[in-house]
Parts: sequence; structure tokens; C-alpha cells
Amino acid sequence: MPLETPAWIVDELASRGYNADREAVTILAGAADTEAAIERALEAVPDGALKLSVEHARDAVETESRKSEPPAPTAPGEPTEPTSGSPDDSTPSISTGSDDPEPLEGGRSSPGETKGVSSDRDGTRDPVEPTITGDVTGRSTGTGEYSDFLSVFRDRYERLSRKLRGRVNHRPTSAVESMPGGSEASIVGMVADIRSTASGHWLVELEDTTGTFPALVMKDRDIADLVEELLYDEVIAIEGTLADDGGILFADAIHFPDVPRTFEPSTADREVSAALISDVHVGSQEFDADAWNRFANWLHTPEAERVEYLLLAGDMVEGVGVYPDQDEELDVVDIYEQYETFAKHLKDVPGDMEIVMIPGNHDAVRLAEPQPAFDEELRGIMSAHDARITGNPSTVTVEGVDVLMYHGVSLDEVIAELPEEKASYDDPHKAMGQLLKKRHVAPQFGGHTRIAPEERDYLIMEDVPDVFHTGHVHKLGYGTYHNVLTINSACWQRQTSFQESVNIDPDVGYAPIVHLDKLDESDASDFLTIRSFG
Repeated sequence: MPLETPAWIVDELASRGYNADREAVTILAGAADTEAAIERALEAVPDGALKLSVEHARDAVETESRKSEPPAPTAPGEPTEPTSGSPDDSTPSISTGSDDPEPLEGGRSSPGETKGVSSDRDGTRDPVEPTITGDVTGRSTGTGEYSDFLSVFRDRYERLSRKLRGRVNHRPTSAVESMPGGSEASIVGMVADIRSTASGHWLVELEDTTGTFPALVMKDRDIADLVEELLYDEVIAIEGTLADDGGILFADAIHFPDVPRTFEPSTADREVSAALISDVHVGSQEFDADAWNRFANWLHTPEAERVEYLLLAGDMVEGVGVYPDQDEELDVVDIYEQYETFAKHLKDVPGDMEIVMIPGNHDAVRLAEPQPAFDEELRGIMSAHDARITGNPSTVTVEGVDVLMYHGVSLDEVIAELPEEKASYDDPHKAMGQLLKKRHVAPQFGGHTRIAPEERDYLIMEDVPDVFHTGHVHKLGYGTYHNVLTINSACWQRQTSFQESVNIDPDVGYAPIVHLDKLDESDASDFLTIRSFG
């Protein structure tokens, strides 16, 4: 009989209420009679146990092998019964993908295959349950009242201004107004307005809790380029000298909350990796099931033995009514059936992986950010492998490494507002660097990104993450910003007619693999491998 795939084995075991170590699945996939090997392995599992171990699988396959050996001859030279097949027949045919490396920003070399992967596996795996911070789920208090908007912007200003006040001699705008002309002054405020003058200079108006004050950035100053990076509602500091009449601040420096250049990422204390993916879009006619199956199968191979975590950054399904005439491009038209189908695909990955998922703009949660996690009904549908489900954004701590997961809707706005060399769809990691610089995942209010008013601004990057993981734009991009690894993980959906109409050519079937114990290395091939399954 033909060899069964690891995904089939996992599904078969799951239907009987069992998980399995991935090495156990690989061993069963190599059996000449996989179904018989599964039966023998399950017979050996103790009552009450829910996981099939490597030992159970190995014993089952060895028993099968002994049963298939010819009987010993009763006399010297007596012939034995011929056997069929060959040792090569037991080798499963599994796609392992291919590398599609690109250079990292800052002169880092291209990521390649992980070298020196050991094939000696003892079946022991002890992934640590990730911890979650910054999740709005169960904490949302916004009602849409004016006071809610006031609260969220006041919280944003207070928390981000603290990151700037130690770098400048800050004075409230009300105090600056009373200072004499020619005085040196510094203001920390939110960007309330940006406009150019008739002479080509820039006028930036900052607002704090006491009022507003204008700053003039001369076009011939080096800092003029920084004005092109500004977005409304972000918090910055401007240093300069007051005009003779004291009515305007001539800017000498612009400061962002930013990531300190001295930042060093945390690393895991053992050899362990995480797969970072997003935008699966199950339910779309363009969902690439073949690419997903190749990815799931690869996760069961010894080559992927160190990949113990799977982090999904939103858009598990295609959704319903997300864009005009979407129903014409749906393979599954019911939203609950979409999640049920996604759950079946999720079962194809190894049962011993720790999985964390956040929602995206195609998922069945509120569109306004921060987005709470899926409701109980959808959680029940997506219960495979006890996946952790949290809100968008959330910081997930894995083996001591902080991964900021954000679906990435605001990337559209950043790319639209900033010059192409600073942010583009072809290089989404550059736009991610801008968000790190602003220490906020969605700084601009009132644009395409819907922002929910809360008492607390959950979109602030209070702490610097070690890894920043986004999706949404369906493009593969990765780089480093002040030693923070930035990854936009592409998608699993081929180009739709809507994407074609807006000139989006998606990168399909990529799985960035982050080696959590190597993030402090200078060579990208040590800490990042890009696997292609499309």
C-alpha cells in the first residue's frame, strides 16, 4: 500500500483522541504498513495516556519488521521464502521546501539552511508554554464616548512622553509661551499638524496636555528629512530656539521614542526555533492547500525537530463581506465552516507544538484595534493542539524571547504616507522599523486603521520586543532595526482578483523560522531561515 503522509497520521491519531511526538509520526510514516503500525502503537499506550511516544512508535515498527522477516531455515542451506520491497520503500516522500533568501537590512547576510541539524533524536521535547502580555481581551472598556477618546490619547501621551523627557529639557507648551524670545526650549507633544510654508519649510504643530505650539523646520536643515517620517498623533520631542517674539520654535533636533541603539535581544538558553506565519485565508478559492500541506509535512521531519512553536499573526480565514464581491471568490461561504476547515488544517501540524494565534482584519472579531481574541464559540472550533488564542496586538514570550505579534493593518497607512524609500510593500520590514521608531503599532488616528478608544492605549510598544512579527500585506520582508528582528511573513493565499486590481502580487507559502537561541548572532543565517513551500 502507498505510504501515508505525516499529516494523515496526525489526523488519524487525533480522531482517536491522541497526540504524538513528531518523531513518533515520522517513524510511523516510514512503516511498510502504517495502519497496522498505528494499531500496534496504540495498543501499547497506557490507559489514560493521550500522547503516543517515540518508544511506542519504534516498538510498533520494529515488531512489524520482525514479523515480516523470513523464518529461519530448519537446516543449513534450506531456502527461505522471498521477501518483497526494499529498504528504500520505507522512506516517505516529503517535501522539505526550499530557501528563497533575501539580504537583510544593515548589511546582514542572507539567511540560508540551518547547518548541522542532528538526526539523532531521543524523542524528548519540553516546549515552554508561552506567556502573553498586552492583550486587550476581557479588558475592553471603550463605549465610544468622548471621554474614552480623551483617555486613550492622554495615556498615549503620558507613557510615550516619559520615554523622551529624559533626553530633552521638556517644558509644557503653556510654559514655553511665556518664555522670552531667543530662549532655548524643548517640547514633547503629539503631532497635531504638519504643513509646508510658501518658502518650502515645514511647520509642525505639537500638542500636549496644556495646549499647542508650532515648530518651524527649515528645509535646508538635515532634520528636514525626518519631517517626511512624521505621522499625525505620534509623540515626538523637538528642541530648538524661540523666535525673537517667542511665537514659534526654530527646530534644531527632532527626537522619536525609538528603540535604543544599545538594545540587545534576549535569547533562548537552548536550541529551539519558532515558525512565524500569517494570512492563511482558509475559505478563499485561492487558499494554497498544497503549500500548507507541504509545510505541515515538513514540520514532522527530523529537519524541523527544533521548531517547537508556531506563531500565527492573523487572518486564519478569508472571512465574509470583507471587500466588494468577495462572495464570488469564496470556496467556503459560511464563516463558521471556514473556521472548521482551518481547524482541520491546523491539526496537520505536530500535536506537540505550542501554537499562538491572534486575529486579523479578515477574522470574525471587531475591526477596531486593539482587537480582542476570538469568542468562545470560535475558540471551541479552533481547539486543535490547545492553541493559545490572544488579542491583536499581543507580546508573546517564548523561551525568554519577546515576540510582538501584530496583524499589521496600519502598515497600509505607513506605506501610503511615507516616501517609498522609507516604507513600501516590497520592503514591509522598513515600515515595521518606522513603527518601532515611533514605539506604537498604529500611531495615526482617523485614517484607514480603525482604532478603538480605551482607557489604556494597548497599541503602545511599552517594552522593546526582541522580534516584531506582522502580516496583512501578503509580502515577505525581514530585516533588523536597532537589533530588533522584523518579519512580515507573507501569506498562504494566491492572488485574488481584488489584489490584482490594486496591483498586489502576494508572496505565497513562506515560513520564516527564527532560531530563538541565536538572536544575538551577527550572521543572519544563524538566527533566521526562510522556508518556501509555495
